[in-house]
Amino acid sequence: GKLVWLQGANFFGDSVTGRSQTTLSAVEGLQNVLEAGLPPDVTFILSATEIDKRRSFYKKLSKLAKIEVFDKVDISRDGWETQLVGPVGKWAREMGIEFDPEALDRFVLMVGADTRQLRSELEKLSLYLGDRKRATVDDVRAIVVSTHTGVIFEISNALAQRNLPLTLELIERQLKNGENAVGLLLAAIVPKIRYLLQARDLIERHGLKPGNNYRGFEAAINRLPASEIAHLPRKKDGGPNVYPVFLAAQECRKFTAAELRAGLEGCLEANLRLVTTALEPRLVLGQLVTRFLSRSKSRDRAA
Repeated sequence: GKLVWLQGANFFGDSVTGRSQTTLSAVEGLQNVLEAGLPPDVTFILSATEIDKRRSFYKKLSKLAKIEVFDKVDISRDGWETQLVGPVGKWAREMGIEFDPEALDRFVLMVGADTRQLRSELEKLSLYLGDRKRATVDDVRAIVVSTHTGVIFEISNALAQRNLPLTLELIERQLKNGENAVGLLLAAIVPKIRYLLQARDLIERHGLKPGNNYRGFEAAINRLPASEIAHLPRKKDGGPNVYPVFLAAQECRKFTAAELRAGLEGCLEANLRLVTTALEPRLVLGQLVTRFLSRSKSRDRAA
């Protein structure tokens, strides 16, 4: 038989190239060929960096062929890390590494969604552990490099610790490195404030004890009525993604629920300013975190 492979096509997405009339005509021609049917001894493979699923070509292709989708994990979405915990845990076991429950979540949060980087950091971790082969949170902190996602994690932590100078420094560094301000807001600031508010709410309404015992905290969350945890991010198995809330529970007492709600409102305002005005992004983000953290600090002194 004969194999025909259209490899790495970059014109099926919603881009300038993808929308050009020349491209659309060529794609329509390909669609006509596929609809007419290929000879029985010909296998056709199409691989593309992205594809616009709204277009008729994708819908037709879904009926004519077997489609495998490998979407990149979007780290700006709540619970993104749950999509990677399973595969990373599997790769680790293949290398003889076992993670403590918290350590695996921390590893994924610090390294991010790049599979090559994840595997590279696993290899480094394996060498670091030597004969031990069981990784703790301290091991992960000691060996994992600050990737792009790791810096996002650092910004979130600095924010939760009410460390204004460090938060501003990290934001400034990322903006200088070419980070998109809206992406930074949605990946580092909004999720952290939301998790802090969720944790604060659960502690106040249900008397949960933050403590340092992840398994105990997870069990307490899972004992709550489904209606009380329906707003929490979900894992692939449908259960609540507890780890980010557990981390936030250690820090949320530094803020009142009212401050956290005001912080989320401030994030919405900052997002609008970033996308609808010509204001300097570092000014918008700087004002946001300064107002949020300074307000918290003043109330702490009053208390």
